[in-house]
Amino acid sequence: MPTNGLHQVLKIQFGLVNDTDRYLTAESFGFKVNASAPSLKRKQTWVLEPDPGQGSAVLLRSSHLGRYLSAEEDGRVACEAEQPGRDCRFLVLPQPDGRWVLQSEPHGRFFGGTEDQLSCFATAISPAELWTVHLAIHPQAHLLSVSRRRYVHLCPQEDEMAADGDKPWGVDALLTLIFRSRQYCLKSCDSRYLRSDGRLVWEPEPRACYTLEFKAGKLAFKDCDGRYLAPVGPAGTLKAGRNTRPSKDELFDLEESHPQVVLVAANQRYVSVRQGKEVASCLCVRMFVLGWGSMWDMCGHSGPFAAPSSSANTMFEMEWRGRRVALKASNGRYVCMKKNGQLAAISDFVGKDEEFTLKLINRPILVLRGLDGFVCQRRGSNQLDTNRSVYDVFHLSFSDGAYQIRGARRAGWARGSGSQGWEGVRKHSRGWKFHRQGRLSQQRSTSRLRPALFADSACSGRHEHPPRMKTPAPGGGP
Repeated sequence: MPTNGLHQVLKIQFGLVNDTDRYLTAESFGFKVNASAPSLKRKQTWVLEPDPGQGSAVLLRSSHLGRYLSAEEDGRVACEAEQPGRDCRFLVLPQPDGRWVLQSEPHGRFFGGTEDQLSCFATAISPAELWTVHLAIHPQAHLLSVSRRRYVHLCPQEDEMAADGDKPWGVDALLTLIFRSRQYCLKSCDSRYLRSDGRLVWEPEPRACYTLEFKAGKLAFKDCDGRYLAPVGPAGTLKAGRNTRPSKDELFDLEESHPQVVLVAANQRYVSVRQGKEVASCLCVRMFVLGWGSMWDMCGHSGPFAAPSSSANTMFEMEWRGRRVALKASNGRYVCMKKNGQLAAISDFVGKDEEFTLKLINRPILVLRGLDGFVCQRRGSNQLDTNRSVYDVFHLSFSDGAYQIRGARRAGWARGSGSQGWEGVRKHSRGWKFHRQGRLSQQRSTSRLRPALFADSACSGRHEHPPRMKTPAPGGGP
């Protein structure tokens, strides 16, 4: 498996929801914990860490405070331990319905309660001690089979999903996790849902809903019959197998889905890598990853070539020029298309031959996340909120360097007086700028909404800088 930074397993962040649909919250004042929040935000986000002693116990760390949840012998709980101690050790006991029970390992009592009456003193499991896991990571990712070391992707011809991809290239490797009724659905890039028998359906029916289980930092998907998703047969078809306990075959890694793009030069041809690693504009389509992978290298004035490793010569700065981009190389000059189609960094100024159209190709559907939460349509209104714990799945289309965002009813994204919302079926094309760590912003200066895309905003810095682009070498994609 490549180790060039392209394949990065996501750090699993989540919220815990009690029986009254309230989230476990770590407060800054007094390091107290409660279950009063109705939505998942920064204070309600937790990280599961393995016990340093290599035992079966786990540690619960607040993503907001960076401190650990602890339970004393008398049942009092807090989130003030900077370093994990004996009282910070918990056992996760999965229940048949997929919910968790947290048991203090040193004291043997169960953690639960409501509002600000939380304790770890129960000797028996009641509804108050049951917790639902709600993932806080960005829901669009790649799924890697642990046993086969292959990526799950959509197979349109066979009408199934299979774990047989060496690399998560192309739109068919994109999966979206849909959280509904305390369970998760797996949504393919063509907006269909995976059923436990391997079929793809258009509605999230009961057999297309799964409960999540964690084992050694990996994910398992359990269906309504208590069986687990696994790649089956030589083709690796993804369906529920016979096992009622997750083994290595039923475990998966979630990996971050980086933006994949194609570049179109002024001659309306795609930038590609010819035989011999020469970068040029030609008819064949070539996908590139922003920020990761093997790279172009500048070799004097002969133009960019595919390079095996990163160096100063492999860094290119993007300059956004309306709906086009210009690429400035490490020598301070712009990449230019020569008359024979070859690319070379020889221009001091930007003209038509130095401008490229950058098209995002692995987001036909997308989920937008900002600094305060996900983007979701307000109930009973055409307005969009940017601070929600639940999210809407939008449809994306591209035209001449700009994008159009549509909702479920094909309404177009428009800007009203001081807010964002939907406006009938009119199409509003918007230019986007791509930033570091999978972020984007609208190019219109009047826009107030600057959502984060492809990455967990809570783990990323707030500062946005022009991205440096690295591109994959030959053999790195389809």
